[in-house]
Amino acid sequence: MTERVIATDAALELIESLKQKHGPVMFHQSGGCCDGSSPMCYPEGDLMVGDQDVLMGVIGDSKFYMHKSQFEYWRHTQLIIDVVPGRGGMFSLEGSEGKRFLTRSRVFTKEEQQQLQNQ
Repeated sequence: MTERVIATDAALELIESLKQKHGPVMFHQSGGCCDGSSPMCYPEGDLMVGDQDVLMGVIGDSKFYMHKSQFEYWRHTQLIIDVVPGRGGMFSLEGSEGKRFLTRSRVFTKEEQQQLQNQ
């Protein structure tokens, strides 16, 4: 099954570490305001998700959302959540870990796009 969002092993390790410290977490792909276009990690329930947010999938047992307008732009790509050294977004949980989440992407193949339409 084709997934809209996946995570690298490094990202999954960081997610697990954050869950151990903070309990369940969730993600929202930032739209470029305060923290650029980074995936933001919050304690589950700290960010109110609205009807304009699209559930992209689950990484590390954590839901990953994106605003509907941004989804229209990214709908043809798979998001690959990774981790790099540096300071995370000021509102994101990994900010104090010396690491930050980063979104990489790749365009879906025609076959994958077909699968997603049939899901």
